[in-house]
Amino acid sequence: MGRFVEELKDPWGLLLGATAAGAAWAVSVHPAAAGFVGVVIWLSKAGIAALQGDGGRPEPAVTAGSQEEYWLRRAGTAARGFGELSASLRHGPLAERIARMRPQVDDSVATLERLAEQASLTGTALDRFDLARLRQERTRLTRARGKAREGLVEDIDRALASLASQQAVVERLSTAREQVLARMESSAISIEELLARVVELSALSAGGPLEPARVLDELADALEGVRRGLHETEQITRDALDR
Repeated sequence: MGRFVEELKDPWGLLLGATAAGAAWAVSVHPAAAGFVGVVIWLSKAGIAALQGDGGRPEPAVTAGSQEEYWLRRAGTAARGFGELSASLRHGPLAERIARMRPQVDDSVATLERLAEQASLTGTALDRFDLARLRQERTRLTRARGKAREGLVEDIDRALASLASQQAVVERLSTAREQVLARMESSAISIEELLARVVELSALSAGGPLEPARVLDELADALEGVRRGLHETEQITRDALDR
């Protein structure tokens, strides 16, 4: 029961119900009946989600309260809404097209989970470095080198090389994390947009036959772009961190 109550609070369920009610009203359904349609859709969505649960999927190792956790949670919520909507649609051209997008959505979320774990690991690694201290030491040693006796110059140079290497590591980690977070943000928002558009299409189709082939083609292309972009970011950051 608790799971069902939580799903009732899901904003995507409320949006789906409200959109369905609005679409029914727009095609001259009595306001009371339109409201009933919206409530039924909302309750159905929550019921399906509660029954499906999370499938026992292990939680990714992501730092609590981090940016990556936030964007992963948003993408995951939208992806679950997409799956629940797909499962609730009646058989037909629209349902079939939306169902074919499901693997792309699932793959995108799986990649987002890996990127989120990567971002958390990178963040943990960055916390081990004190960049301000590294810069201060490099400045101090550079000044000391100019005044050092000949026998000490070689040791100072080794220390400076070590500091430069550490700074390079910090810069690579920081750049990789920034790239991952930027991609996660844009991808999560894109998946949310996909769900909103599909909710709209499904609600409009409730008012009569609808075959929005062009719109669905555009959504499928956009989703594939998100999926490929995530894989590219994953590979680019992996290559950068392997250096």
